[in-house]
Amino acid sequence: MLYLLTGEIQTGKTRWLERRAARAAEAGVRVYGVLAPGVWHEDGAGGFEKLGIDNVLLPQSERIHLADRRDIAQRLGSVEPDGPSERARLGWAMSNAALARVNEHFSRLACEAAQVAGARGLLVVDELGRLELMRGEGLTAALDLLRRGPQPAWEDAVVVVRAGLLDRAHDALDSAWGGAVHVLPGSQKP
Repeated sequence: MLYLLTGEIQTGKTRWLERRAARAAEAGVRVYGVLAPGVWHEDGAGGFEKLGIDNVLLPQSERIHLADRRDIAQRLGSVEPDGPSERARLGWAMSNAALARVNEHFSRLACEAAQVAGARGLLVVDELGRLELMRGEGLTAALDLLRRGPQPAWEDAVVVVRAGLLDRAHDALDSAWGGAVHVLPGSQKP
């Protein structure tokens, strides 16, 4: 089953997915893919400000820094003008090397997926956005892997997709998975 976890910006999608992945692992389900937790800073007024985005590669839990908020990256001089986040004019300045590392991870998972028959597994992708679903850039290996549908290593997948991109996600993935179930943060599924 394919689950599309959807919601607007900062509605708890990643936190929900982190909790679900941890519960699955505790139950003996191997979790593959990537989580994208934010890098937060206390703002001094009792709130938090999102400064960046990390990626946690699963199952090994390797953490890499993926992106900085654009204004911070500009101040630091770390904007990569040839990157997909620049071409798409995203609010985040992504590291080309980090994107390449995450794509390499998904490519490796694609090779290993067929060799892990009979395992209880779950694939998570946090998240497919404008780069992947509208521009054919970004986490292209994750999208390619999802387009293969269920694999011997995992029969289910949870993919984070913003509400405005749900139709594009369905167009890209429904035929491989036989449709998808929408999930909101806070839901008891999957």
